Amino acid sequence: MSRPIVWRSAKGYLALRLDRRTLAVTAVLGLGLVASAFLSLCLGSHPTSPTAVLEALLFPAHSDIALIVHEIRLPRVLLAVMVGASLAVAGLILQGLVRNPLASPDVIGITGGASVAAVLFLTLGGAALGESWLPVVAMGGAFLVALGIIALAWQRGVTPARLVLIGIGIAAALGAITTLTIVLSPDTTAMRAYVWLTGSLYAAQWREVVGMLPWMAVCLPLALSQARQLDVLALGDDLATGLGSAVQGSRLVLLLLSVALAGSAVAFAGGLSFIGLIAPHIARRLVARGFTGLVSVTALIGALILLYADLLGRIAFTPRDLPAGIFVAGIGAPLFVYLLYRWRH
Repeated sequence: MSRPIVWRSAKGYLALRLDRRTLAVTAVLGLGLVASAFLSLCLGSHPTSPTAVLEALLFPAHSDIALIVHEIRLPRVLLAVMVGASLAVAGLILQGLVRNPLASPDVIGITGGASVAAVLFLTLGGAALGESWLPVVAMGGAFLVALGIIALAWQRGVTPARLVLIGIGIAAALGAITTLTIVLSPDTTAMRAYVWLTGSLYAAQWREVVGMLPWMAVCLPLALSQARQLDVLALGDDLATGLGSAVQGSRLVLLLLSVALAGSAVAFAGGLSFIGLIAPHIARRLVARGFTGLVSVTALIGALILLYADLLGRIAFTPRDLPAGIFVAGIGAPLFVYLLYRWRH
């Protein structure tokens, strides 16, 4: 049995422990993601050869398809990778936080908060202020709902059971509000809201990539640094307290970190569901226990899921460009039922 690789910062504030299998799986998934991203750049309504795509990437001034690659396909691919990774890690944090394999941002209401805010923004004429405000409003809705869940679940601290039960109830209420708002809105606005709720990367631009990048660049390393706290919390509150962990403080930090990841992803790509649920389960089948290794593997799996879902939406029904959320839900819904069945037994 190979020895794990352990790295500690100079003052001991950060410690990472990875086994060699996890490193190997991460390397394979990373190479697969790079290859899949390049494949996605080659395919579309007008497929292009790998040589032409390479020329457009390296020498855009001498390429006839530089505009297509740089302004249409590349922002969409990068946004799919970032959104998929963020949703997957957000789901992993929630599942570890509440010690429930069926937890995810859309199950406990975080996605619902962003959806209600976005639909109200579109219905009440907020689009007149500019589409650039939609991500801000959606993210604000996610954070407000998260704060509401924490306030309702707080009773000398937040317990996983209360967090899940209150989150599921709020998610159901938010779903009803969203449906009612769409039914009462004009047809044009309802159609735009439906597309956003389904989750789509259609017409992704560089401003969305730039807007999403800081959230991912800050939150993913923070999630990696908090992986040790998730390992401790998984032992139970009493044992975690005995080991010196500030249970309630760590739980709040992790919950807000999950909300930041999920809220930013939903804000820029719409109401995508199931990625935060299924990616952590796939990751657990590939690597050993321990959240340090699971964070990187889960992020890569989430990026691959959304990247291929978006690719199918672009090429499977040409000339139609279907939302990626349709294909994610097509995979995630049967798996969710299977997980419920396994959990029942």
